Amino acid sequence: MTSTEPVTTPRRPPRTALRATVVRAEHLSPAMVRITLGGPGVAGFAPSPHADSYVKLVFLPGVGATTSGADVLAAWTTPDGRVDMEAARAALPPEHQPRMRTYTVRGFDDLELTLTIDLVVHGADGIAGPWAATAAPGDEVVVVGPGGGYTPDLTADHHLLAGDASALPAIAVALERLGGTASGHAVLEVHDQAEQQALHVPDGIALHWVHTGDAAPGARLVEAVRALPWPVGRVHAFVHGEAGSVRELRRYLRVERGLGKADLSISGYWRLGADDEGWRAGKRDWLRGIEDAEAAAGLD
Repeated sequence: MTSTEPVTTPRRPPRTALRATVVRAEHLSPAMVRITLGGPGVAGFAPSPHADSYVKLVFLPGVGATTSGADVLAAWTTPDGRVDMEAARAALPPEHQPRMRTYTVRGFDDLELTLTIDLVVHGADGIAGPWAATAAPGDEVVVVGPGGGYTPDLTADHHLLAGDASALPAIAVALERLGGTASGHAVLEVHDQAEQQALHVPDGIALHWVHTGDAAPGARLVEAVRALPWPVGRVHAFVHGEAGSVRELRRYLRVERGLGKADLSISGYWRLGADDEGWRAGKRDWLRGIEDAEAAAGLD
């Protein structure tokens, strides 16, 4: 007998939204701002174990270019700093619907109960960058998360870490987690020398800085990765950045170098010409097209 009962997919529990307060804000470079968050809400933060752990910062459009709107969300905040985002969305008018921007967790101090995030600032463009550029102690923002899925496989023979400024914080965390015997390359594309940072790099990892300059974002990153000598042994790779360059590097690694999915964490963090909402709306189809092409080529 065939059941006619509809099949339902279990609903994923909502991610925790916490209200946090800026403790410190400092410029690491002209375009990179480090924000350290604390406050009662951060005490409820459950850190992810992954090197690419990320959170989403919540912003309310229409309440000012440099404010996160956390004061508006206070109406849906409990005494322990948790924010009921579903209730807020239901109550807020369309022009104030929350927008989220994703950032890597650079560090979490479970003694001080502080959460550190590095943000790229592109002048007055965007909604998170302008907020970060003027953030000061006492300012508030709502944090959702964390998520993540990549941790360096210390059993791999070699490591490849490649990305642009948006991936720099995650790559910095990964470098700190690699052991002293790790071997491989880290390739980072930033605008110019002023955007380079002092990073903890194991002796066996060669660090390569490439500068975007007047080239298309990601073009020189692709060139630099393709120019690296390919090692003998198993390579574990993390490649993130602008979607167009990521697609080229994925084809290079999967098709030309035969890297299996299990040894590759690769994704477009952003796409040239699209805002975050536009990129997220089309990202699934973009990824499906790449995976279909790889399946047609017989790749695992």
